[in-house]
Amino acid sequence: MNQVQAPKLSLFLFILLGAISAITPLAIDLYLPAMPAIADGLGTEANRVQVTLTIYTVGFALGQLLHGPLADSYGRKPVLVAGVAAFGLAAIGCTFAPNIDTLIAVRAIQGFAGAAAAVVIQAVVRDMFQREDFARTMSFITLVMTVAPLAAPLIGGYLSVFLGWRFIFGVLVVYSILIMIAILKYIPETLPVEKRQPLRLKSTLQNYARLLTNKVVLGLVLCGAFSFSGMFAFLTAGSFVYIDIYGVAPEHFGYLFGLNVVTLILMTTLNGRIVKQKGSHYMIRLGLTIQSIAGLGLLSAWVFDLGLWVIVPSVMLFVGVMSTIGSNTMALLLEEYPSIAGTASSLAGTLRFGVGGLVGFAITLMPSEQSWPMLVTMAFCSMLSVVFYFILGRKA
Repeated sequence: MNQVQAPKLSLFLFILLGAISAITPLAIDLYLPAMPAIADGLGTEANRVQVTLTIYTVGFALGQLLHGPLADSYGRKPVLVAGVAAFGLAAIGCTFAPNIDTLIAVRAIQGFAGAAAAVVIQAVVRDMFQREDFARTMSFITLVMTVAPLAAPLIGGYLSVFLGWRFIFGVLVVYSILIMIAILKYIPETLPVEKRQPLRLKSTLQNYARLLTNKVVLGLVLCGAFSFSGMFAFLTAGSFVYIDIYGVAPEHFGYLFGLNVVTLILMTTLNGRIVKQKGSHYMIRLGLTIQSIAGLGLLSAWVFDLGLWVIVPSVMLFVGVMSTIGSNTMALLLEEYPSIAGTASSLAGTLRFGVGGLVGFAITLMPSEQSWPMLVTMAFCSMLSVVFYFILGRKA
């Protein structure tokens, strides 16, 4: 099979790739407003419900270590199909979970399976495009994908209030079935047989070692990882901070969450328009500058007790540039290692969600009735992103 060329990436395929990539945002954002209701329904503490989010990211991180090499060895499509199928089965388990321990266990499986979509989609786009073209294309796919987190908290909030939190996971079951049908019918295989890497444990470990011992790669990956992890701090604690501390109604949480996504859409559009002229490094520096300003705003909100009037716009800016930073660090990374794009994508995703999971777990150990754990953690993550980029990553 010949490599798929850029012109064949139609508008429909753009939308479909975005919809597949939206699996994990949906699995996370759809049930955020229902977290307090899940705690009540299963008779458990808020911190235990937060673990269902953290464990999803841990499974997601570990899954990428496997799915990337598999996609480089057996092709993109088979790995994608298997991952989405397992994701749907796990969603059924979440729907009927009798207690919090079962829900935590099944969410780990769901995260592991959902990782296939993230890894394979990036590898598919890398098969088609180079550097800035990759960053631009991923930005537009992300733009399509962000429709999910824009609507998901709104839908999840109303589903939780009127139909109950279990219905939310039922929606994920239906979504995974529809995505499965679309993949089988419309997604092409983009990795020719002659370019596939033999699946050998030794060579896989050597590839990971090759990536991890490259200081520039490590700087880019950790820059993107801590930028993402700051957002994950909000995902872990945001619903409790907004709803339980500041009194936002569960069905209204989605509107405030949607402001973050609108900002993300605007910044993603901007990135897609100017990255070809300015380059990936320029866009990373712009994103880090904005995210640092947002971090200072969050610290100020904690120190001076400024409330949602400062927290909400600061979170908007922080989340808004996450894709700008992430897509461009990934573009630089995959430009360095095109022959092992799946493995490189796996490593980046594993560290991104691994660090995010650790950050989320740390927050579950802190007081859930106070806002400072989320605010301080987000600010700290923005600082670390800057440090790793300017010390190591900008040399790419």
